[in-house]
Amino acid sequence: MMPNTSSGAQAEQLALEFLHSQGLRLVTRNFRGRFGEIDLIMRDGETLVFIEVRLRNCFAYGGAEASITANKQNKIRLTASQYMQQHGEQACRFDTILMSELNRSGIVWIRDAF
Repeated sequence: MMPNTSSGAQAEQLALEFLHSQGLRLVTRNFRGRFGEIDLIMRDGETLVFIEVRLRNCFAYGGAEASITANKQNKIRLTASQYMQQHGEQACRFDTILMSELNRSGIVWIRDAF
């Protein structure tokens, strides 16, 4: 990883490499819509997967998983809907990649997270 890259971008790159090793194929990164951004959009077979990547090394407020609030989930759903309106409706799911540090061994992948 490049030292000048932010930790968020490094986490997204680690997530991308991990998911690629699991057989998913990248569609696009950092899709921005009216309601927010989706970190990774990938294909798992015929299923379009919208992926939120979270890196949190502090557990004072619940860690990475707790940081994906209902409000954040709603923004991701709305942004995914906008993506599908632009690219055609498809079978989809929402996954999360959670990390407490920048290393692949600590990745937690939650399929159908919300």
